Amino acid sequence: MRLYHNPASPYVRKVMVLLAETGQADAVTLVPASGTPVAPGSLPVAQNPLGKIPALERPDGPALYDSRVICRFLSERAGGGLYPPPPLLWETLTLEATGDGMMDAAVLMVYEDRVRPEDRRLPEWVEGQWSKVARALDALEGRWLAHLAGPLDIGQIAVACALGYLDFRHGARSWREGRPGLAAWYARTAGRDSFRATAPAT
Repeated sequence: MRLYHNPASPYVRKVMVLLAETGQADAVTLVPASGTPVAPGSLPVAQNPLGKIPALERPDGPALYDSRVICRFLSERAGGGLYPPPPLLWETLTLEATGDGMMDAAVLMVYEDRVRPEDRRLPEWVEGQWSKVARALDALEGRWLAHLAGPLDIGQIAVACALGYLDFRHGARSWREGRPGLAAWYARTAGRDSFRATAPAT
């Protein structure tokens, strides 16, 4: 299989962590990909018409895209384990959606600075994106710590990748302030081999 990959992408990191946690890292070849919505560059537009990464080429079917689809496929390929059965499954998927939504907002903040001309940037729009992240962080601290403390699942992987991206691109925002439980959980999770090996890089 071939995985279109960029080490700065938190969505790609989700897939890479899952590959490591399920012992499948050797099953994929990494294909470098980069670009933006206005300049696709080497993004896999033939494999994913949305022009986004990750995208996974496989020998027995069409390419898969969106990190949620790819992670579910790879987890099933390895025999499951990161997606618990219902009713806990619904909490896990909601937690994954929370982590992915944080990534969405944080990436859009980066695009606003890097892609939009300076005279057309909207600070209010950037702060609106950050407000989504802040609300999610508060929800994680206030309602999700018990779930986060449980066995590793895809929801935890998504949240940890989102927090790692906040450190990588938005460190000055100091997301840990006022959230000691979440900060402590992330410190433990970031120490896992799978997360140390997939730390984001430019």
